[in-house]
Amino acid sequence: MIQIIEFTVLVIIISASGVMSPGPLFTANITYGLREGAKSGIKIAIGHSIVELPLVILLGIGVFSLEIFPEFRTIISIFGAFTLFGFAAIQIKTILEKKKNIIKKPKQGPIITGILFSALNPFFIIWWITIGFKLISDAMMIWAFAGILIVFIAHIWMDFVWLGITGFLASKSRKIISNRNYKIMILGLSSTLVYFGITFLMDVII
Repeated sequence: MIQIIEFTVLVIIISASGVMSPGPLFTANITYGLREGAKSGIKIAIGHSIVELPLVILLGIGVFSLEIFPEFRTIISIFGAFTLFGFAAIQIKTILEKKKNIIKKPKQGPIITGILFSALNPFFIIWWITIGFKLISDAMMIWAFAGILIVFIAHIWMDFVWLGITGFLASKSRKIISNRNYKIMILGLSSTLVYFGITFLMDVII
């Protein structure tokens, strides 16, 4: 039980940096949130999960197939570590850039937007086939195929909560995107990515 709790906390912390990071899905959520509030965030999260669940299952099958190779875990640990470093750098650069956010009205509904902005987002795909792949592999090593469900549940609820909250806040004020506290939070989450990237490498070295 303690092992599940510890692993779930790990997944939540690492996932938070991706879930809460600025990007097209976040910006679209603000746009819909101005009109629909939290309801739009939930709808976008549903669209996002429609893409995410099959992807997580496919990665789980991939882990099961590749576990026969001795160097498999070493390779994904190294890839996962450097991807964490890369995401941390990108997030810090993005949040520190003094660019004016231009919010355009999407042409499709929030659920379709959640599907499209997830499936067509290269950073989302890269995150899952590197960092997510490492987490799924670790989970499956302990809990077999149940590990896939543990990773998905530990991750997906954050999408619903975060997108729902930001959608609600957007209905109150569109300044949420440039909020100083939000930038500080992202910088803090980016530092945790660096920390876990180091721990991934340490797993290989030690």
